[in-house]
Order: sequence, then structure tokens, then C-alpha cells
Amino acid sequence: MSDTTTPSPAAYPYSGTLIERMGIEVLEASAQRVVGTMPVAGNTQPYGLLHGGASAVLAETLGSIAAMAHAGEGRAAVGIELNATHHRSARSGVVTGTATALHLGGRLATYQVVVEDEDGRPLCTARLTCMVIEARP
Repeated sequence: MSDTTTPSPAAYPYSGTLIERMGIEVLEASAQRVVGTMPVAGNTQPYGLLHGGASAVLAETLGSIAAMAHAGEGRAAVGIELNATHHRSARSGVVTGTATALHLGGRLATYQVVVEDEDGRPLCTARLTCMVIEARP
């Protein structure tokens, strides 16, 4: 298992996915840590606040990319549990999520994902656990 693999666009095609629809951009990626951003605009609830589900999408996206890097060639990672605590919200700007490995095992990979506003204030703390499986052709 690799802990320094950076996903290539061919391995992780974002076009036409929820990742693209949410405006998520991955800035760095390895099995140990993935950092990405997402705009608040277009990802709000009707009251103008960043939607909690959008924070969860960002968290699951970043953690899943890290878990796939951990899984390595011929294997895949599938999310089996996600929880998120929302501390505050944002009305504008860009939020940044950082997924950090908590456990990288042979069958499970767990990440903590912290979503912050542009001032570095935590908006959401999430934990994602993925099961590592054999990839299907």
C-alpha cells in the first residue's frame, strides 16, 4: 500500500460527477492527507448558509480520495460510515477541507476531515471510514 500516491485524473475522473457539480477542487492528495476546496456559492440552504450536506460531501470526497490512494492498485475503497459535527456555517467565500489519516489498515481506512472557512475557523469536523476491497474489473 502506498502512502504517497497522488491520484491522477485518469484514476479519479471528476467530470460529470458530484465533485464537479459541487465545485470541489483537490489541491493535494496522498494516502496520509488530502486537501481540497469548495465554494459556498451554489452549495447553500435556502437561508443562504453553507448546507451541512455540502460539508459532508466535501468530507466524504476528500476522505475517499485518500482511502483510494491507500488502497493501491487493484483495490478500491468504499465508504461505510460518515459522521459530521457542524460547529458554525459560512455565507460566502471558499471553504477548505483537510482529510488526515487516523487509521490505515489492510481492510479499513479512517480519516478525520476538518472543514474551515477562509479565516481558518472550523465549520465542520467529520470522520469517514472506508472498507478496502478488491477492485472489480
